[in-house]
Amino acid sequence: MSALRNYLNKVKPHFEPDGKLHAFRSVFDGFETFLYVPNTTARTGVNIHDAIDSKRIMSMVVIALLPALLFGMYNVGYQNYLAAGTLATASFLEIFVYGALVVLPKILVSYIVGLGIEFAWAQWKGEEIQEGYLVSGILIPLIIPVGCPLWMLALACAFAVIFCKEIFGGTGMNLFNPAISARMFLFFAYPSKMTGGQVWIARDSIFGLGNTLPDTFTAATPLGQIGQGVTPDASLLDMALGFIPGSIGETSVVAIAIGAVILLWAGIASWRTMVSVFVGGGLMALLFQSLGMTQMMWYEQFLLGGFAFGAVFMATDPVTSCRTEGGKYIYGFLIGAMAVIIRVMNAGYPEGMMLAIFFGNMIAPTIDHFIVERNVSKRMKRAK
Repeated sequence: MSALRNYLNKVKPHFEPDGKLHAFRSVFDGFETFLYVPNTTARTGVNIHDAIDSKRIMSMVVIALLPALLFGMYNVGYQNYLAAGTLATASFLEIFVYGALVVLPKILVSYIVGLGIEFAWAQWKGEEIQEGYLVSGILIPLIIPVGCPLWMLALACAFAVIFCKEIFGGTGMNLFNPAISARMFLFFAYPSKMTGGQVWIARDSIFGLGNTLPDTFTAATPLGQIGQGVTPDASLLDMALGFIPGSIGETSVVAIAIGAVILLWAGIASWRTMVSVFVGGGLMALLFQSLGMTQMMWYEQFLLGGFAFGAVFMATDPVTSCRTEGGKYIYGFLIGAMAVIIRVMNAGYPEGMMLAIFFGNMIAPTIDHFIVERNVSKRMKRAK
């Protein structure tokens, strides 16, 4: 590592304002600060310094996403071999490698397009490269169906970075979660590629691995089956472990729970928001179940679709969620309750977590405003 540090110090003068490569200063700064914590400090004002910066926070979130990503790769292969009836003769390695070959191109496209726009934007504005897309770049592929074409994914990434992040001022200034915005864009622009029975399972073999499925093959998710009035054929154990069709990273509650533990242990995600999402969703699901409005048990809401993934990785986004401690409880509760309301009340849209988080992002500043005003009012009364 010292050799890399020495090399960066050697070439750094070329990227300074008077250097021959000064036009690429933001690119160099982005790579340097990703590899090493900056050793510069603020020169004016009163500041609180910490050993971890935003790039390290983003890196920790990526680490927390790895269990869901790795299981998602395996499940992509598992669903393909299961659909073809060849699961019994396939090894674990064959299944995982096939799934990885399907998923990795999506991650590469996401990062190439998203980071490419980030780099170009920083160069154009003469600013530092922002680190927010380190997380969005892996979140977006994890919340889409495996059948989503790469060109559609590229469009969604470009839309999320340009229209849902940069025009607001970049990382820390965006109103809506970029990953949620990308999925919203895909859902409403290309609904046939985001829903139905033909988008949840990989259909083509790759380098001799996997199976080529017929064009007529369909496979609905458990939420899709419930939306059609059909009892899901997946067991409760399969729902919890994640051996069901669904978005790449959203199926395994166990893998998501591991990521939640990492985020909470690192102090990055708010347990108040996370717990409140499950409380709000659980209470609303219990109400609908008691009224006979859904055939689902209340706890099945947590195991299906993107509920758990959204509660752990999306609702807890520190930029687009509530900042006040009291507001986090209200924000999380509303998201959980709204997700179940959308699922139950709209049979044509069985997955409600995306819209719930989007609306939660929209009202988060208002919630914080009233919480702050309430606190100010209480302090003024105490002062009198």
